[in-house]
Amino acid sequence: MPKKLAVAILNWNGKGWLEKFLPDVVRFSRDADVYVIDNLSTDDSVEFLRTRFPSVTIIKNDKNYGFAGGYNEGLKQIDNEIYCLLNSDVEVTANWTEPVLELFERDPSIAAIQPKILAYNRKTYFEFAGAAGGLIDNIGYPYCRGRLFDDVEEDNGQYDDESEIFWASGCCFFIRSKDFWDQKGFDERFFAHQEEIDLCWRMINSGRKIFYTWKSKVYHVGGGTLNKQSPKKTFLNIRNNLSMVLKNAPFPQLVGIIFLRLCLDGLAGIYFGIKLGFSHFIAVLKAHFSFYGYAAGSWKRRQKHQKSKFYQTEWIIFKHFLGKK
Repeated sequence: MPKKLAVAILNWNGKGWLEKFLPDVVRFSRDADVYVIDNLSTDDSVEFLRTRFPSVTIIKNDKNYGFAGGYNEGLKQIDNEIYCLLNSDVEVTANWTEPVLELFERDPSIAAIQPKILAYNRKTYFEFAGAAGGLIDNIGYPYCRGRLFDDVEEDNGQYDDESEIFWASGCCFFIRSKDFWDQKGFDERFFAHQEEIDLCWRMINSGRKIFYTWKSKVYHVGGGTLNKQSPKKTFLNIRNNLSMVLKNAPFPQLVGIIFLRLCLDGLAGIYFGIKLGFSHFIAVLKAHFSFYGYAAGSWKRRQKHQKSKFYQTEWIIFKHFLGKK
């Protein structure tokens, strides 16, 4: 009989991360079944798990499906009521699951929950990928409480609350299995990056809630599988964000949002090319052409209803870079 919670870690050649962080996951997750979904690693991760962690169930995918497809494939074999999708480069803490399970129990309308995510290498600061819960602005730029673009806040208790957010970070993503499968899981075309934001947006359009709780705390290394400065990361973030907007934004605003975003991405491409190198400028161009190739499929994936006001803030990019907020 499975426990209520399944902690599922997606692995691809991540033996070092598993060796470092999996012992605490096992030690502090007594109320959960722990799984590692392996995306056909070529290192000795699987043998290492069999030898060192016999209590952990290994699910082997037949190829590297990326983050989105890897979880979609692996979770088909997990029957628990609630999933926690946990990055392999996350350090969990004592009692990290209990507040989340209690919040799910209190409010059946909540589909997904994110804990407080702090930086492993700078533990008094929020971490880039999630911080104190994800929000979105009126032209589809995602940001976080505690992190605006590259600027990260120190944790001084300013987000010690339980509150509704727009998206929960995929690095530590609790979700009811029913909600996950009601939405047919992640969009596998995304491969990696922003697939969790797309999923949360779809759930919100379906009338479900996303929440954050400060009572659960984890520490994320970040960049464990794809470096922040990688042109591939630039490509995936831009392509997937545009596709997500096309899938989920309400139609009256959609045309204007996409047009403005394409223009701003052009400026961003020039900026990235100067700051990070020409390969990032090329990544922006490739992302746009890939978005055009995805457009028909993204349009077909639109739900019947989209919330007319989906955002928390207007023009975050201008307020931050021009208004210095």
